[in-house]
Amino acid sequence: MKRILTLISLFTVLYAQAQDATEILKNSDRKVRGNTSYAEITIKISRPKWQREMRLKSWTKGDDYAVSLISYPAKEKGIVFLKRKNEMWNYMPSIERTIKMPPSMMLQSWMGTDLTNDDLVKRSSIVRDYTSKIIGEESVSGLKCWKIQLTPKEDAPVVWGKLLIWVDQKDNMQMKIEFYDEDDFLVNKMLAYNPKLFDGKKLPSKIEFIPVDKPGNKTVIIYNKLVFDKPISESYFTINHIKKLR
Repeated sequence: MKRILTLISLFTVLYAQAQDATEILKNSDRKVRGNTSYAEITIKISRPKWQREMRLKSWTKGDDYAVSLISYPAKEKGIVFLKRKNEMWNYMPSIERTIKMPPSMMLQSWMGTDLTNDDLVKRSSIVRDYTSKIIGEESVSGLKCWKIQLTPKEDAPVVWGKLLIWVDQKDNMQMKIEFYDEDDFLVNKMLAYNPKLFDGKKLPSKIEFIPVDKPGNKTVIIYNKLVFDKPISESYFTINHIKKLR
C-alpha cells in the first residue's frame, strides 16, 4: 500500500509539473502575440564576410494570421509575406505577382536570414505539438528562469527533436531557446536581451538567432515598436489586401 501511495504521489507531481510547464508556455506565447499586434522591426544579418540590414512592418491576429511588409532596403521595398494558418504567400511588387510557397520551400532560408519560412509561419505550436516539463531553474541575463524541456508528440509535424526554453519567472519572457535535431545535437540557439516596456508589456527588444554549426553567422531582430490588441479586420490578411500595402 505504501508503495502504491508513493507511485500515486509521484505521478501527481509529474502531472502537476507538466501542467505548470504548459501553462507557463501558454502565458508566454499569449503575451508576445496578444489578440492582435503591430510591430516595426529591424533585422541585421551577419556573415563572416558581409552584413545586411532590413526593416519591416508586421501585423498579426491570433495564431493564424500574419502579414510582413518590407520597407528597406529599396531593392526589396514593398515585398509582402502573408500567413494564413499553415499556408504562406509572397507578393512581389516588381512583377506584381503573388506566389504561394510550396511545402518544399518551407525549410529554406527566409530572405537570407538564419530563419526559415517555416519559422515565419510557425507551423508547429510549442503548446499543441510538444509535451513539456520543467527540468530546473537557471539564470539568464541575470533573470531567474524556469528551464523547460519540450519533446514532440507522436506524429507531430515538427522539425525539431527537442527544445529547451528558459522562461523568466517574473514576466514570462522567453529569454533563451535551444533547438536540437532528432539525434539530440544542438543546431540553433535563440538569445533575448534588453527587456523594455511595449504598450504596457515587458518584452525583450533584441533577439539573436545563432546557427551553432556556422561560425560567424547570426541574425539579430530588434523591435523598435510593438502595439497590442488594436482592432484588425480578418480581411486585412487576404491576398487582395497585401497588394495594396505600402
